[in-house]
Amino acid sequence: MDAVSIIKSSQIADAVCRLYRSVSVGLRDDVRAALEAALEAEEPGIARDVLAALIENDRVSLRDGVPLCQDTGLAVAFASMGRQVVIEGATLQEAIDEGVRRAVREGPLRASTVRDPFGRENVGDNTPAIVHLEQVEGGSLTVSLIAKGGGAENMSRVHMLTPAQGRAGVVRAVVETVRDAGANACPPVIVGVGVGGDFETAPLLAKRALLREIGRENPDPELAALEGRMLAEINALGIGPQGFGGRTTALAVLVESRPCHIASLPVAVNVECHSHRHGSVTLEGDRRPIPDGRG
Repeated sequence: MDAVSIIKSSQIADAVCRLYRSVSVGLRDDVRAALEAALEAEEPGIARDVLAALIENDRVSLRDGVPLCQDTGLAVAFASMGRQVVIEGATLQEAIDEGVRRAVREGPLRASTVRDPFGRENVGDNTPAIVHLEQVEGGSLTVSLIAKGGGAENMSRVHMLTPAQGRAGVVRAVVETVRDAGANACPPVIVGVGVGGDFETAPLLAKRALLREIGRENPDPELAALEGRMLAEINALGIGPQGFGGRTTALAVLVESRPCHIASLPVAVNVECHSHRHGSVTLEGDRRPIPDGRG
């Protein structure tokens, strides 16, 4: 490595502030398209009316510049940082927190984070953000942010299966998790599934799976087939939009997998509401040569 890539912490804070505000207002194009397709496929009745209301909510959100939902979520960031990147100023955590803090204070985003799980005092600015960091090649930094609402997150589950339960056990665990969630996760939901790793890795895989664009096929044909099977079984539950019945309980099932122990088959299910608020930003650093130390 003959150069470093300098990114100022203030640049990161600015980018995260804009990202958090933008993902909170208006649906992503892929989510909007999925809801519109569900509307076309639904029979006349209350389920179709609910889908139409969700699409209208998106229109009003964009028109008025207000959040899609009063719950603007817990800020969860996946950061991929090139090994040539050097952050100048604050740490990555501090920079992301500053961006989240500014986004909430500038509004209109609800303060949804408590300082202590038992005392329940509201922090007032949704910090600290939850930050997952991985190092990659290159000189850029990508931050993918999910605004994760409490209702859907509360319905998420981890299942420690045995290898003998196999694919059928995985499908059963995922479908039962969505069935038990019912209307609590504001369906139609998007379901992130993590298979493999260990007790803490599977939930991380499940949440990261939610970053994939709806409609983009899983590059692993076996996982793609598994996603299709689970989506069909979930939609056969008949829970429907907001729990009023109908053909569409889930818009997508998205799976990521990883090697695991010979005695284990961990499965995590991260449930996401129909608003599915996430986005990414990439920052390129100012490249500077590394001094050779001579002279």
